[in-house]
Amino acid sequence: MFKKKSKSDSKPKELWKVLIVDDEPDIHTVTKITLGRFEFDDKKIEFLSAYSGSQAKEILAAHSDIALVFLDVVMESDDAGLLVAQYIREELKNTFVRIILRTGQPGQAPEREIIVNYDINDYKEKTNLSSDKLFTVMYTGLRGYRDILSIENARAMLENHRVGLEKVIDSTASLFRIRSLDKFANGLLVQLASLLHVDKNALCGETSNCAVKKVNDNFEIIAATGVLQPTVGVTPDLPENIIALFNRACAEQKSILNAGAFVGYFPTTNTGINLIYLERVGQIDALDRQLLALFSHNISVAFENLALDKEIFDTQSEIIDTLGEVVESRSKEAANHVRRVSHLSKALAEWAGLAEDEANQLFMASPMHDVGKVAIPDSVLLKPGKLDASEWEIMKSHVSIGHDIFARSKRPVLKAAAIVAGQHHEKYNGKGYPNGLAGEDIHIFGRIVALVDVFDALSHSRCYKEAWPLEEVVALLKEEKGGHFDPKLVDLFIENIDKVTHIMDSYPD
Repeated sequence: MFKKKSKSDSKPKELWKVLIVDDEPDIHTVTKITLGRFEFDDKKIEFLSAYSGSQAKEILAAHSDIALVFLDVVMESDDAGLLVAQYIREELKNTFVRIILRTGQPGQAPEREIIVNYDINDYKEKTNLSSDKLFTVMYTGLRGYRDILSIENARAMLENHRVGLEKVIDSTASLFRIRSLDKFANGLLVQLASLLHVDKNALCGETSNCAVKKVNDNFEIIAATGVLQPTVGVTPDLPENIIALFNRACAEQKSILNAGAFVGYFPTTNTGINLIYLERVGQIDALDRQLLALFSHNISVAFENLALDKEIFDTQSEIIDTLGEVVESRSKEAANHVRRVSHLSKALAEWAGLAEDEANQLFMASPMHDVGKVAIPDSVLLKPGKLDASEWEIMKSHVSIGHDIFARSKRPVLKAAAIVAGQHHEKYNGKGYPNGLAGEDIHIFGRIVALVDVFDALSHSRCYKEAWPLEEVVALLKEEKGGHFDPKLVDLFIENIDKVTHIMDSYPD
């Protein structure tokens, strides 16, 4: 009766690769017969054979894990073996493989000269290589190779530890600079994928990597790659297996690794629970787990800070919007005028290439563009007909008044509000007010709000006019390129007119 092989029996054992380089076939045969049953550290030998120096180079280039080379000196040339030794150390940069030089013509390769000039590990004359000496050479050679690999692995582990810590510090620092939740979550996906050795292609292929926020009993996607990446107006549903893992992480209140997938659990005090899902996670050792725990702690803090930042931003924005609405309601302007100006200004700033911080400053500051109207008397501000010259001068003063209200502030948003209030009636050709600034002497914030304010005012009814059709408003923008408005901004605005109308429709009067 035959014994059934277990899975462990059927698994092939690791082998030591040994290369025999000699132009005499008998040398190959004798070496293999003599060492055929040799074992070291419970691993047998796999022999590779080369019969010339050039053939040896090909094999060495194809096998970086050769442990030992028995190398003849004289083959197709008197120094063929020496050239192979040189090739191993200098071209392949392989300092691990043990090189045993064997020669049948010691006079042509003097031992002392070879030892001094070539990085070899032993030198033997073929006539002196009995089976016992061959065994000893093999044993000491493989032991040296094993020990060098152990040292290298230890060095690599220390290096990985250092690199891993640097990666945690650098990635945490870079993520802490991000103030937008969706961009933060996208950056987090990338940084965690690096820490967890996720295949780079897994971030853009047929995978379901995502970051979510738990809202009641549901999970809302805030960032995703692969198949879960949202398209315009469409956010895919989460697969059931991922929802189950999210629920498990929430129940256990910790991050989990499950069958090649990672679920990161990041609770916050004020905004609930955030979770990350990553597929195709690589081999994770104890060091990776320690680094992951450190990184995860920092990320929980980052989520908390981001939530506080958002609360501050939303509070400031709401206060400014409310003040803007008070001003506009007093002048009987369109109900959502300030909101449309705010969103259109931010969008145009982004299309013009402004940094995210600048675009957000303009988003918050632009509702204050007409704040100076609080000082304009009702007889002028609410007059339904055309203003006379003196009334017009009073009306124009709202620009300087608005600027002066914010000019003393050192806060970036209020400084931006001062610019917007003071420059949104300047014209690109220099014929605006109050200072007759022209071209790029007008701050980009002023140029953007000037365009957006006029566009929205013409597109909606006021106490003194009816709304213009979109085609007529766009025609005016084109007509005033280089006159009232910055030509580059006009082009960007018209190129994105579909997005403009979407914003307008989102905040109707």
